[in-house]
Amino acid sequence: MFTIHETCTPTKVDENKKLKLSTAIKMMHDSDDLWIDSEPVAKNCFETEHRAQVLAYRQVDIIRVPELREKLTISTAIYECKPLFGFRNDIIRDEAGNPCYVSYGMGAFIDKEAGKLNPLPQAILDSLTYDPKYEMEYTDRKIRLPKIAPQECAKVLVTRDDIDYNHHMNNSQYIRIAMELLPADFTVKRMRVEYKIAARQGEELTPFLYIDNNVYYIELKCERGTCAIMSFE
Repeated sequence: MFTIHETCTPTKVDENKKLKLSTAIKMMHDSDDLWIDSEPVAKNCFETEHRAQVLAYRQVDIIRVPELREKLTISTAIYECKPLFGFRNDIIRDEAGNPCYVSYGMGAFIDKEAGKLNPLPQAILDSLTYDPKYEMEYTDRKIRLPKIAPQECAKVLVTRDDIDYNHHMNNSQYIRIAMELLPADFTVKRMRVEYKIAARQGEELTPFLYIDNNVYYIELKCERGTCAIMSFE
């Protein structure tokens, strides 16, 4: 298990002094990326062979939203890894060690230069440290949109600030865009996101909003197709 530490500083909270969901996603993303430093064999493989893992799916269950100045611990634990896909839990805990956010995600291993799936050698899989799978409800990684007409929302431009070092929009920014479409008084207890096409700087994203049984589904599309599908319960 790999851990980092964060504090709910003023720039990380909303107008109610509560940690923003998009910021919590950033914390998990940081822990995921820095995790590779704890696996020297895999890190060497990724760096010398131009490999990367891209997030394909994440589920986040929200138990309690931390507040301003709270100190948090974010952990990343790999519980299963196959040649093409890896599975991990990300947990954000408060100072007492109680979970605030529990998450699981699936990433795909790719060749960065070719932009295609590239399986990891068995020697790399065997070198990794594995932890027990966290006890939570594991939902289907396929998000199925309701069979109802969606509401087309205002287009959103992907700006330079949205882009990370992988040269596409950071996965937390999809959540930030979607949260703007939810009612201000809507309390999110579970968020699921399925990433499909990485959005690029300068592209326009069109959000399509579906509401079904008090679950908000948001599909973000660009000219190349669907970038992401999210659900908020």
